[in-house]
Amino acid sequence: MTDMLAVATTAALNDFFNSVNAVIWGWPMLILLLGTHLFMTLRLRFPQRHLLKGIRLSVSRDDKVDGDVHPFAALATSLAGQIGTGNIVGVATAVLAGGPGAVLWCWLTGIFGMATKYCEALLGVKYRVRTHDGQMLGGPMYAWERGLGRRWVGALFAFFTLLVSFGLGNVLQGNAVAEVVGETYHVSVYVTAALLTLFVGIVILFGLNGITQVCSRLVPFMALFYIVGCIALLVINWHWLDDAVVLICRAAFTPQAMGGGFVGGFMIAAQHGVSRGLLSNESGLGSGPIIDASARTRNPVRQALVSSTAPFWDTVIICALTGIILVSSMLALGGGGSGDGGAKLLTQQAFAQIPLVGSHVLAVSLFVFAASTILSWTCYGEKMIRYIFRSSKRAQRFLIVGYRVLWVAFTFVGAVLPLELVWNVGTTVIALMAVPNLLSILLLQRVIVRDTRHYLWEGHLDEEMPEQPPLEDDIVKRRR
Repeated sequence: MTDMLAVATTAALNDFFNSVNAVIWGWPMLILLLGTHLFMTLRLRFPQRHLLKGIRLSVSRDDKVDGDVHPFAALATSLAGQIGTGNIVGVATAVLAGGPGAVLWCWLTGIFGMATKYCEALLGVKYRVRTHDGQMLGGPMYAWERGLGRRWVGALFAFFTLLVSFGLGNVLQGNAVAEVVGETYHVSVYVTAALLTLFVGIVILFGLNGITQVCSRLVPFMALFYIVGCIALLVINWHWLDDAVVLICRAAFTPQAMGGGFVGGFMIAAQHGVSRGLLSNESGLGSGPIIDASARTRNPVRQALVSSTAPFWDTVIICALTGIILVSSMLALGGGGSGDGGAKLLTQQAFAQIPLVGSHVLAVSLFVFAASTILSWTCYGEKMIRYIFRSSKRAQRFLIVGYRVLWVAFTFVGAVLPLELVWNVGTTVIALMAVPNLLSILLLQRVIVRDTRHYLWEGHLDEEMPEQPPLEDDIVKRRR
């Protein structure tokens, strides 16, 4: 009876959040997100064209400026939060729910999202604050407070970020990796969850510096490892690649069989593609600037250029590869699936085409992707607690310790929760998190353009900011 009640409750919750997401991720959200991407791309004269400059700056070191971590470490930690199970299972879910055309929308979200990512990072550095021990704090909450004078909106963003950290940043990652690794190596999901929990718990003990050091080493390895596997699949399915690309492009704009005409088919593909694109590259979500604010950088534009490369690596390269190999594998194998189980089955079938090592490539990639994402979102969650309860240092210390304990526990518990429900809840909450961040970008666009003109267009990229970030305690006292 208890099991039947649990199943019925889960089904009811899934139906509820599916209905909510159909509304939230309708035309208004698509227009706000894609509209911001497009508007800021034009407003900033296509900042995507500075990709190579951003890559060069990401590997440059400048120890003479203020900050907690080097630009590459900040980028790696941000990428660690983005390159998770969404790059594999999330793309598969988008393909099954929205059709092959969803891949194109994931890709476009990454291309144009580079402009939004640039804006987020610029505001994150520009409006950051520092503590007495020199630590830098920033993100959309400080942009709302210092740039727009609305701390309550910043607090609301921080609250939604906390919710997303447990769902998208923790439970979702542990659940996906535990099932795939368990099925590959025929071990209990509890064993996989225990190993993942142990790894996360050990790293968390070392704080931000420990997390950034681990991420800066994990991210290049995991990305290269996964890309090599994808290239192998492209070679295996090479005779299906042309058909796969054509199908992706046509399905993005052509109504599906039961899509209800052009608008219905277009909306299904765009809704799932854009929402999964946001889950993947987080452009517009507002999580990246939280770690960008900690970077050692001379001015906001330098770190903004570095941060804008993240959607390129994450979505334009990794998600595009994932989408193409999934669609080509569907054509080659003549099958697919539906729902959460179908997404996992689709990815497993695709990688199983690599002789001997295919299933291992998928399992290892998912494990490392999930672990790095969990570590990265730990930083985000702790900084949100610091912001919400910054008036009491004692409460901060107590809550952060409790948060870490709860975080490690959720890493384990997440393995046994229904993944479909977690995806649906996460899709709802990220919209609530993205809205205040996107609005801050639009409302502060003149500030973004002004700094871009001075530092980038007028050639002052090596110039340092004229003022140091203010002390956090001074801001709290002034508000009192």
